[in-house]
Amino acid sequence: MKKASIIIATLTICRLAAAQTPLTDTNLQLFWDFGYDRHHVTSTYEMFHGDSWGNTFFFIDVDYNFHNTEGKNIGPSGAYTEIARCLNFWQDSKLKDLSLQVEYDGGLGSMFGGYTVNHAFLVGANYLIHSEDYRNTFNVEVLFKKFVGLDQCLPMQFTGVWGLQDLFGTRGLRFCGFFDVWWEGNKCIFFSEPQLWYAVGQFFKCPNLNLGGEVEISNNFAGIVGWKCRPCLGLKWIF
Repeated sequence: MKKASIIIATLTICRLAAAQTPLTDTNLQLFWDFGYDRHHVTSTYEMFHGDSWGNTFFFIDVDYNFHNTEGKNIGPSGAYTEIARCLNFWQDSKLKDLSLQVEYDGGLGSMFGGYTVNHAFLVGANYLIHSEDYRNTFNVEVLFKKFVGLDQCLPMQFTGVWGLQDLFGTRGLRFCGFFDVWWEGNKCIFFSEPQLWYAVGQFFKCPNLNLGGEVEISNNFAGIVGWKCRPCLGLKWIF
């Protein structure tokens, strides 16, 4: 099960801090995974809403890779979700870029006889670094992370989320992504999904449409020992 593509809301958080107006962003992404052990479609639905108390973000990933006894793909094979709430009552102060964050992660799947992604509860701090015009951003998250029913040598997660808008001066070209580092048992897990999107719809009066993709880079992730690199081709619709 892959994590969410990218917190598209990063740029919106910046605009919220600057404009002090509630904003909502939602988008739907469809990916074809070219990984040798994948070759299936994954959808990601993301929602972000900013308000005077902070912001809320969630996403739902669904893999469509359940095969019957005849080898035919007949339905979804797994789902994963994260929901996070950032609290920021001091948006008019010099500490406006620092938020408190609480989060829940979890999921399930039908492959390998059925499995769950254990409940995980996170709490910590979220700090936003940005350019003066908010077009280039980097979010740093330091979180206490506790899995239910899973031992951890270090119950922590470190996350970085970046977004570069109009890359190389090209209007509509966005480079974004995230990386997570956490521990399960004695193993350190690394997971990252850099993405590149281009707003192709701008050329035919449909700015909602973006084409691009991502590369899933992981180490010791989902029970697989060592490094893996899985490219995906994607389509994104921004509502």
